Amino acid sequence: MIEIIVTGLNHKTAPIEIRERLSFQESELEEALLRVNLLPSIKENIILSTCNRVEIYAVTRNPETAIRELKEFLSQYHNIPLIDFERSIYSFISDEAVRHIFRVASSLDSMVVGEPQILGQIKNAYNIAMELKTSGFILHRLLHRAFHVAKRVRNETKISLSAVSVSSVAVDLAQKIFGNLEKKNILLVGAGEMSELAARHFISAGVEKIVITNRTFERALSLAKEFKGEAIPFEDINKGLKNADIVLSATDSPQYIIQYEQMIKVMKERKQKPIFLIDISDPRNIEPRVGNIENIYLYNIDDLQNIAKENIKDREKEAQKAESIIQEELIKFVKWYQSLQLTPTIVALRKKFDEIRKKELEKMLSMHPNLSEKERKSLEAMTLAIINKILHDPLTQLKKRDEDIVAELYIDAIRTLFQLSSTNTNISKEEEEINARI
Repeated sequence: MIEIIVTGLNHKTAPIEIRERLSFQESELEEALLRVNLLPSIKENIILSTCNRVEIYAVTRNPETAIRELKEFLSQYHNIPLIDFERSIYSFISDEAVRHIFRVASSLDSMVVGEPQILGQIKNAYNIAMELKTSGFILHRLLHRAFHVAKRVRNETKISLSAVSVSSVAVDLAQKIFGNLEKKNILLVGAGEMSELAARHFISAGVEKIVITNRTFERALSLAKEFKGEAIPFEDINKGLKNADIVLSATDSPQYIIQYEQMIKVMKERKQKPIFLIDISDPRNIEPRVGNIENIYLYNIDDLQNIAKENIKDREKEAQKAESIIQEELIKFVKWYQSLQLTPTIVALRKKFDEIRKKELEKMLSMHPNLSEKERKSLEAMTLAIINKILHDPLTQLKKRDEDIVAELYIDAIRTLFQLSSTNTNISKEEEEINARI
């Protein structure tokens, strides 16, 4: 029995210290995907790695073995003892795995429910897996169905309208600390998508000046021009830190960009004027000890969750609507998924009966060589009719149970009793036609 599984961890089960140690840079995904596909129990896989989650979506015939192998892979790949993170790992099998993926794609499992970034991240992970051919027939259908579910949730509920991104949560936090953000200066460290989104939110909140620094100065210049701000070379980051009221860091640097000793000197130059630092990077860009310095208020991505929770009650009704959509789509997918087992079984059963019929018919015809062509065709038609009548009732009952909880038992029993070959997930043209009729 082919099963879909999910193994991973997220912001609910693991602190940022664990998540950043187990995350994959995009440049590492090719090697990681290919290594997972070499695991004996894995047939297909996709790796989703964001600042809030690391998850592997896989197809296997042995879920327990596959889950164990995936945990060991994460441990070996990142050179981290399994005991350090095993309690943070969750695993889902079959229907619950599909439900989880649908909820992730629809942003119901996000730190900030309804944020739109996660769908783009899943699509990117899927595209990489497709290019490397580690995602096959099952995950292809599953992920496209997940995209459809996410679209329905967005169009049929108001959850995305009332939701806020991590960047807007950062603005909310700044407003709680400073009150009015007018006449405040902000330094954005990094010029990527998250910084661009943050810039839009802070401008809407009324900040007076935006300064942007980035290792690629041309990108900082381009973003600064778009928002009528100022770009400074990355080497002049201390100048930006000296003059900023708010600093938001969002880069993919694997090392600390803002360090403890550096901020000690900056605060002396600022004459201890308070500064608010927001680190929404994974791995973190700001050394955690910086938060211990007087008059520095440092928050990381996990800290933003507290503000996000304040919006949950306003979205509960919309989230319930979204869960109903997911349940409806889950039932549809499960029906299709179970038909993957049903369709080859029907094809194999018919094929076996037809082989027996033809073999016995040939024996009989060889014993009566003088039969006319018309008599031969009559015998052919009669034997076909017998086979069809024998198979009619069992196949009718089997088709009726394609959504039944005992469908798998029926299929296993038929394949065992008639010694049919194991189910193949490479669906033939004949099976596709039968699948369409079911």
